[in-house]
Amino acid sequence: MIVDNLDVDLTQEKLLDLQEKAVKARELVIETLLEAKSGHSAGPLGMADIFVALYFHILNHDPKDPHKPDRDRLILSNGHICPIRYVVMAMAGYFPIEELKTLRKLNSRLQGHPHRTALDGVETTSGPLGEGISQAIGYALAAKLDNKDHYIYCITSDGEHQEGNTWEAIMFAGKNKINNMTVIIDRNNIQIDGFTEDIMPLEPLREKYEAFGWHVLEVDGNNIRTFVDAVREAKAIFNKPTVIIAHTIPGKGVSFMENNYLWHGAPPDVGEVAGSPAKGDQAKTALADLRTLQGKIESEHQ
Repeated sequence: MIVDNLDVDLTQEKLLDLQEKAVKARELVIETLLEAKSGHSAGPLGMADIFVALYFHILNHDPKDPHKPDRDRLILSNGHICPIRYVVMAMAGYFPIEELKTLRKLNSRLQGHPHRTALDGVETTSGPLGEGISQAIGYALAAKLDNKDHYIYCITSDGEHQEGNTWEAIMFAGKNKINNMTVIIDRNNIQIDGFTEDIMPLEPLREKYEAFGWHVLEVDGNNIRTFVDAVREAKAIFNKPTVIIAHTIPGKGVSFMENNYLWHGAPPDVGEVAGSPAKGDQAKTALADLRTLQGKIESEHQ
């Protein structure tokens, strides 16, 4: 199965399918984290729409041939949100969904941060924040040197824009007009210790990128159609790199997790979290919220 549909119109039928897949992905994230008793909740839930759009509509890739030379490369810089990548990869056919139960367990291919040699389809090892854009630039430059036309996408967190190495990479890409790469920022405004603008303010984020020679797009990262449109525009820019600042809701779809930074690094039903159901009721409540979200999506398409 090769997916490469960016030039195909996103019909209402396809949009509904993607939205339903995103809800399913969120359910699997909750179930996977519950089994692991470890891992991050808020970021994976917030990025479900983007990962589903990438793997089921945007990327040129083949789960049956994960090393095919002309595949697009997806670099995950903020490796701690890997539960959503693993879930969507399993849904796409890279490995059995049942294997999600091994997340973070001894000898599992699904490590707490992705490991390049552990799982086919993972391009880089990630963990230390701030390295992803530099890695993506390396892939993009290599493609240019080899006269290849595959495309590179790099997903980053907003919090890692507090890392100096990130800005070195941003300056380098702007200077060298790296135009076969798009950076996608999960702008969810939280990090493990609180809200980004309280810990180390990032704004004005758009203007900073523009000052370093980037084309900047800002979208609702939980709206699949607007995200797909932004990626299409990004690929049409030929004289500079592009960044998509994707405003997402951390914990999207789960009422007590949404915009609550305490769920940045916490899995359900492991401990008590302020403003949330008691331990033992968190996963059950989360899955009920997601079923409600599924019903809302269906009613909107009727």
